[in-house]
Amino acid sequence: MNKFKKYINNVNISRFRFWFQIFAFIIMVYGGFLSIDIGENLPTFSCPYIDKGGGTCFLMGLQHRFTLPIDQLISFRGLAVLTSVLFFVSWFIFFNKAWCGYICPLGTLQDWFTKLRQKIGIRYSNYSEAKFKKLKKIKYILLGLLILIPIFMANSIPFIGKLSHDWAVPFCMICPGRTVLPLFQGDASQLVIDYGSKTKMIFTVLGMAITGMFFAGAFFKKRFFCFFCPMSALQFIFKKLGFLRLIKDGTKCTKCGDCYRACDMGIREIADDIESKDIIKDDCMMCFKCVAACPEEKCLKVNFLGKTIYEATEEGFYKRQKGKK
Repeated sequence: MNKFKKYINNVNISRFRFWFQIFAFIIMVYGGFLSIDIGENLPTFSCPYIDKGGGTCFLMGLQHRFTLPIDQLISFRGLAVLTSVLFFVSWFIFFNKAWCGYICPLGTLQDWFTKLRQKIGIRYSNYSEAKFKKLKKIKYILLGLLILIPIFMANSIPFIGKLSHDWAVPFCMICPGRTVLPLFQGDASQLVIDYGSKTKMIFTVLGMAITGMFFAGAFFKKRFFCFFCPMSALQFIFKKLGFLRLIKDGTKCTKCGDCYRACDMGIREIADDIESKDIIKDDCMMCFKCVAACPEEKCLKVNFLGKTIYEATEEGFYKRQKGKK
């Protein structure tokens, strides 16, 4: 058992994650061809606009379910919303925010763009702390809007009235998952501007613009889109329910900053916070690169149901450093 634990702690987590992401990408994008469907309440961007994907993003169904009049939403019919949330949470609690770091197809694409950028030699940009804090708010605003807009569609708003049905899934219309992921099945039908109505035209124009920003941003900032991701915001609300935890022992931290420099999301608190035991922050995608980069024995740990499954060790740190040479 000790030999196995030592092997795990010495493993190259980035290499493991690379292959796991490929496996997850195949399931999420091509699962239907393999007769795999793991549901429609997944805590990741497995886009419903993919013809035969292996599952469906929770956000689309959530938007549809909120297109009910308020009196129905708080009645028996509202149980459909609660049921979908329970299914979402049941998936989420097993992997916590590792859904972002290991399973999300859009996240995987961004990581591939980062590798391509590194090979080409394009430098990535850094944000100041002030800009970073402002960016963190965008995903919560988007989460609020994707819930409120469908409610406004089904209920009259003072001075405005009801929104048209074209507003039913506002986030899906601008999400790059809708335009990008079907391309991997040879489907470019979402790369169009819909002139069916003014609302559809505006949404699809925004969707095309955001798709362009997704590609451009991925070349200049690691995990660029993840800063604006409402799924990440929704996940963070339930993060304390997750079986998988990122734990820090602040008494062993020397604030060397290796964990911060390894973090693709640039989360400074991972290095500076020596008080919190549960170190998962709202932008964390639980890739565990911080654990691999930590040279302090048992300072950072990955726990599942309270049991340590991966932790920082001096031996593991130095083996990984040698592997980079």
